[in-house]
Amino acid sequence: MKTRFGQITVTHSARGVPTYHAEVFHDGLHKYALIRASDPDILRNKLLAQALQWDTSWQKQCETEARIQRTYQAKEAKRLHVERWKAAALEQTTDAQHLLETLRTLLTSGIELDPSLDWDKLKRTTPFPESIPPKPVFPAEPLPKAMPPAPYITAYSHQVTFSLLDRLIASRREAKRAEANRRFDADVASWNAACAALKAEHGLELEIHRAKVAEIREKYVEAVAKWEARKLTYEEEEVKQHARVDEFRARYESKNPEAVVEYCERVLSQSEYPSCIPREYDFELNHESGVLLLNCKLPAPADIPTLAEVKYIQATDTLSERFLSEAQSSKLYDDIVYQITLRTLFELFYSDSVGATATIVFNGIVTSTDKGTGNQTTACILSVQASRDAFLAINLAKVDPKLCFRQLRGVGSSKLHSITPVAPIIELKRDDRRFIASHGIAENLNQGSNLAAMDWEDFEHLIREVFEKEFSYTGGEVKVTQASRDGGVDAVAFDPDPIRGGKMVIQAKRYAYTVGVSAVRDLYGTLLNEGANKGILVTTSDYGPDAYEFANGKPITLLSGSNLLHLLEKHGISGHINLNEARKLARERSARDTS
Repeated sequence: MKTRFGQITVTHSARGVPTYHAEVFHDGLHKYALIRASDPDILRNKLLAQALQWDTSWQKQCETEARIQRTYQAKEAKRLHVERWKAAALEQTTDAQHLLETLRTLLTSGIELDPSLDWDKLKRTTPFPESIPPKPVFPAEPLPKAMPPAPYITAYSHQVTFSLLDRLIASRREAKRAEANRRFDADVASWNAACAALKAEHGLELEIHRAKVAEIREKYVEAVAKWEARKLTYEEEEVKQHARVDEFRARYESKNPEAVVEYCERVLSQSEYPSCIPREYDFELNHESGVLLLNCKLPAPADIPTLAEVKYIQATDTLSERFLSEAQSSKLYDDIVYQITLRTLFELFYSDSVGATATIVFNGIVTSTDKGTGNQTTACILSVQASRDAFLAINLAKVDPKLCFRQLRGVGSSKLHSITPVAPIIELKRDDRRFIASHGIAENLNQGSNLAAMDWEDFEHLIREVFEKEFSYTGGEVKVTQASRDGGVDAVAFDPDPIRGGKMVIQAKRYAYTVGVSAVRDLYGTLLNEGANKGILVTTSDYGPDAYEFANGKPITLLSGSNLLHLLEKHGISGHINLNEARKLARERSARDTS
């Protein structure tokens, strides 16, 4: 209660009539009153009535203030709740817009950085992570215990007190002195024994201490030795790792095919992309022609984030998400794919300091769910071939990615988001064990003839036979032409299919070396002269980048030795290709002819 009462006082009038009065205070309401009455009991009742009135008012005021405080706290809590959700919505919106902006600028942000490998950073230079074991803290050497005080002959306990009788009788005095000396000798003996026991105990404690110190020191020395051994192993491994990097660099700079492929893989692996972009690549390098074939896994349309904005709806106390429209999502996906393609070509060409790759063929591979069947499918949705000098001359900072891709004569649907499969310009073939590269090993050869070393006329007939099998499904016909009248054509195929059919000219090149662009130009000229719909050039080796570049966009199909072996296998025809063996046989024939 906030009411305070003063003391009751009394005053008398001139006629002696008494008046009682007292002060009353209320600290909460800051009220004061002076109450008067003619009787003390009446005064007390008035005081209590005033106190009750003030206390009631004070209670109402407190309840009102408490209600106001609760209302304020509730409003403040609601305000803070709204602010937190608004902040969360703003943060999610900022993150979403930042991610979309990152995806929209993949190309420009990527070309600002030097993608080349930093050879020094490949070397591990991290110090040995373990600290040397700390020096041990040895226990303090035990101190000797305090010795008991030595007995003194002059001590009071050893003094002899003579009685009157003792003074009179000498024998009694001597007997007492002898007894005192015996007690003193006994005390000395006890003291010596006690001192000896304490010294022995201290000696034992010292031995235990020395053993403990020796054990601790031995363990410390052992721990340091093990630490030094681990440190030495770590440093030796570091030296070996540095040597491996140096050896890798030397192999790359000498254009070793495996090292070049590894270098390309490392370059692309260090390129930073959002997590929705896959980082999977397959490479194949023809080191003679400098053609690098790259199968790059691209994201599926469903993998691309489309969240554009998050808002807090106060009326429902929920977060509302707004996504890109279907048209916006499709455009974003296509733009992302084009940017990844150009950025990958840039990173590979720009980082190739030794010029190991003259041409890159980029095949974009997408694994997605077919909405019609619900099954997972993998398809190549775009393919592009670019030569080093021509590509690096492009100002990628100012190009439209799609137009640049078309300028490079890339192959792909106008709507990449439709995941329409296209035929790669060059297809990656890794699973044919019969094909033996120039640096292959003889024991890995398959059974059958070496196509690269067979008679050229037999090779032409083989090509006719395999294409005859290929076109037999549609009722087509393949004939070998006469060399004197064919104008460079080794076979002509007639496909009756009304849509994709027609006349096709086929030329076979049993080569052990790379086929140049001149052979492709000759075939194109023959195609025009013959009025054919398509030209097919087949070789046992491969084509140079200029040959692929010339054929790009023309009705010409270039089949390499790898493609030929797959075609043969499809129709059950055995054979293998060994370019080294073919070259060796050619040199031996040349030597015999000149001799």
